[in-house]
Amino acid sequence: MSSDVKFLSIRSLIIWVVICITSASLIIESAVSLYGQIRSHKQALSNDVVVFSDLISGMAISNIQADGVQAEQQSLKALQASPIIENVHIYRINEYNKAEFFASYNKEGIAPVKAKFEQVEELSEPKHEDGVVEVIRPIKDENSVIGYIYLRASSEVVDQRISASVFITVCIFLGCLLICLVCTYLLQRSITRPIHSLVHLVQRVSRQKDYSSRAESTGIRELDQLSDAFNGMLQRTQEHLERQTKAEAEQLRLNSSLEEKVNQRTLALKDANGELIQTLEKLHQFQRQMVQNEKMASLGDMVAGVAHEVNTPIGLGVTASTMMLDRLGDLRKAYENKTLKASALSKFIIEGEENLNIIYRNLNRSAELISSFKQVAVDQSSENNRTFSFAKLMDEILMSMRPKLKQVNHQIQVFCPDDLYVETKAGPINQIIINLIMNSIIHGFEFKDSGLIIISIRLVDNSKVSIEFSDDGCGIPEQIRKKIFDPFVTTKRGQGGSGLGMHLVYNLVTQALNGSITLTSEAEKGVKLNILFPVKVVDIDDIPKGSMV
Repeated sequence: MSSDVKFLSIRSLIIWVVICITSASLIIESAVSLYGQIRSHKQALSNDVVVFSDLISGMAISNIQADGVQAEQQSLKALQASPIIENVHIYRINEYNKAEFFASYNKEGIAPVKAKFEQVEELSEPKHEDGVVEVIRPIKDENSVIGYIYLRASSEVVDQRISASVFITVCIFLGCLLICLVCTYLLQRSITRPIHSLVHLVQRVSRQKDYSSRAESTGIRELDQLSDAFNGMLQRTQEHLERQTKAEAEQLRLNSSLEEKVNQRTLALKDANGELIQTLEKLHQFQRQMVQNEKMASLGDMVAGVAHEVNTPIGLGVTASTMMLDRLGDLRKAYENKTLKASALSKFIIEGEENLNIIYRNLNRSAELISSFKQVAVDQSSENNRTFSFAKLMDEILMSMRPKLKQVNHQIQVFCPDDLYVETKAGPINQIIINLIMNSIIHGFEFKDSGLIIISIRLVDNSKVSIEFSDDGCGIPEQIRKKIFDPFVTTKRGQGGSGLGMHLVYNLVTQALNGSITLTSEAEKGVKLNILFPVKVVDIDDIPKGSMV
């Protein structure tokens, strides 16, 4: 928007619009009136000239017929009394039917004009030009043209009349314009004064925030409607501010009481948080103790099973050695009594070889069991990295669990590359495999006489080991499937189950091995777990002899 429009006021707008409309109307009306008056004056002058020419031509007929030039000249001198006639020519038609000069009249002080023989047709009607009117009229005698009269009159009187008309019109125009200006000023004052009052009221309300003020009635319907609308807005604003003030006071009161309540609740919350922290510390301590007890219980079960398994070959070795001692005593008595026979010595040698083989085999079996138990026990209690063969580690784990596995008819199939040598923590892997196998035996095969456990081990991306553990047991109930790795979650509550087995497996996979574990299970379709953790792959040729435990 331009600056002219931006600063245009209602006062100037009303004045300029009314003045422009009035001026345009007056100008048009004055122009039309002046045009009519000028035309009327000119037409009146033309009529006078025609009348004069007709009168003069009528008087000149007899003189032309009588060839009375002097008489005609004398007659034309009477035109001195006319203020407008300046020149008169009388032409007559000669025997050659041509116009010739007959008589003339020239007003005193006016120069004569030349004859107008050639302009008879052109000046047949009055012609206004250069402040004069010219006309040529025929002089007729019984419908025959005997001559022409040329009359030239001054239009000064008409010009004076026109000037007077212009002056009067201009005076009327200015008078009407002045009256219009006064009326317009009064009109705009009656309109703008209430508007200015309303503007001052708005400014005062804006500056002083005094919403109790009201606009007064103006007597103009539209402005009164505007004032009523503005007063209604002020009323609503005042009521809103009063409600807001009351609300703020109420809010302050509530805030003060709320702060007091918050302080009280904060103190109570601090006390509750302190108690909660202590409870959580005790809970974590209890959880760690339970996990440790679970490890020790698992190790105790393995010790008991290995001890029972070792007692059998040792008992056989003791029996075979006792028999050898008895046979050796009998052989010594026969030797001392000189009754030793070759057949008895040969029998003793044969039985001795058999007993020694029995003792060797059972002692060697016991040594293997104790070595496997020792390695598994060391792995379970140690979290240090070591280099090992994954296939051999699985054999040691299954051998250490042989006492427990001999009590059931379940099968365990292990698929692991023989050339997979890695460097990682063997202890967590031992505990993970043992816990998963025991979970399948206790929970998955609870109502089955024979089950199948499949453990597949493979290398992924040459930097990770994937252990896929699956069984064909009864699966995990849906209500505990999503929280199977939480502590104290078990289906054997009150039957000796602690609910820490899978929690221990999850912690060993994610924390000790920095890996991940996922579980898939459907009712009556068994369980499948996928364990993935990073390892360092070792080439068998790069392992120093005697360095692999």
